Amino acid sequence: MAEMTSGTEERVETWPAPPSPPTDGPLTFEELQLAGRNRGMPLEALRYDITPTGLHYLLVHFDIPAVDAATWRLRLDGLLDRPRELSLDDLRARPRRTIPVTLECAGNGRARLTPRPLSNPWLFEAIGTAEWTGTPLAGLLEDAGVRSDAAELVFTGADRGLQGGVEHAYQRSLSLAEARRQEVLLVDEMNGAPLQPQHGFPLRLLVPGWYGMASVKWLRRIEAVAEPFTGYQQATAYHYRDDADDPGEPVSRIRVRALMAPPGIPDFFTRRRLVEAGRVTLRGRAWGGHAPVRRVEVGVDGRWADATLDQPLGDWAWRGWSFEWDAEPGEHELACRATDADGAIQPLESPWNYQGMGNNGVQTIGVTVRSL
Repeated sequence: MAEMTSGTEERVETWPAPPSPPTDGPLTFEELQLAGRNRGMPLEALRYDITPTGLHYLLVHFDIPAVDAATWRLRLDGLLDRPRELSLDDLRARPRRTIPVTLECAGNGRARLTPRPLSNPWLFEAIGTAEWTGTPLAGLLEDAGVRSDAAELVFTGADRGLQGGVEHAYQRSLSLAEARRQEVLLVDEMNGAPLQPQHGFPLRLLVPGWYGMASVKWLRRIEAVAEPFTGYQQATAYHYRDDADDPGEPVSRIRVRALMAPPGIPDFFTRRRLVEAGRVTLRGRAWGGHAPVRRVEVGVDGRWADATLDQPLGDWAWRGWSFEWDAEPGEHELACRATDADGAIQPLESPWNYQGMGNNGVQTIGVTVRSL
């Protein structure tokens, strides 16, 4: 009935059925169930340089594991000269670093695609920026002595379940070159406090610049391997595919993007905004994982103008921006788009792909301006 997949701790099962293809239909019960478990950051929280922990987006593939920090150990093994196990106290005794990092789910914006890929139905809100504290992975690898025949590191979390008919622990890999970047951390604190259970307690990986799928939570094992890792979350999920049969390209670094904090006040059901006529300061954030943000433009009814950029928070955190809008009575559409230092610019239309990954299409906000 079940078959072990070599080297990946995965079992291929006949149940449940494969997920349905993308649809033009209404939201399904299963999507609503996922949306109830995985919260987004309310866009008004873009006002904060550092997202309060309780407002930071959250995606949990399976169940939140119950981990006893006193008995928990991180296992380092595989192609290492000095394999080892470390307690949380061992890791906290190592050199520590705190950096602000923006994390975004690779599926952010999926629900805005037509047809809509079936998974967690994110709109714009799968984003957040925290101050993360931990020890650089590179130093740990140096102490463990990575062998010359090692090519990748496989990171295994404590969460386990089924996806795509495959039973597996959540696992992702990184090349040694990527893993040795000094900003790649094993973190145990978020915003100055121990990780909360839903954010990976007691330890998670942090891979700045990459979409959130790379930052494995509830980390329990790091294995050095000689061959590319082919587990489900690496080789099947998180790919830019044209259709079900397209092998596609793997998702990695975050595409450049800007978001605006909705101005004025909302209608409860539609979220359409009501703004008073006159000078209105529009604010938002922009980020990307390939190169620093160098420009943000704001569109008012299709006319674009440059916003003013704030000073960067850090190399891997979003950048604030502002724009002064003389709001005239009537109906308006606001938009924003970012450009990075490599010249990459957000597309006006959402880029469709079969899994709904990396949608950095421009945000638009409908606004009614009323006379004073």
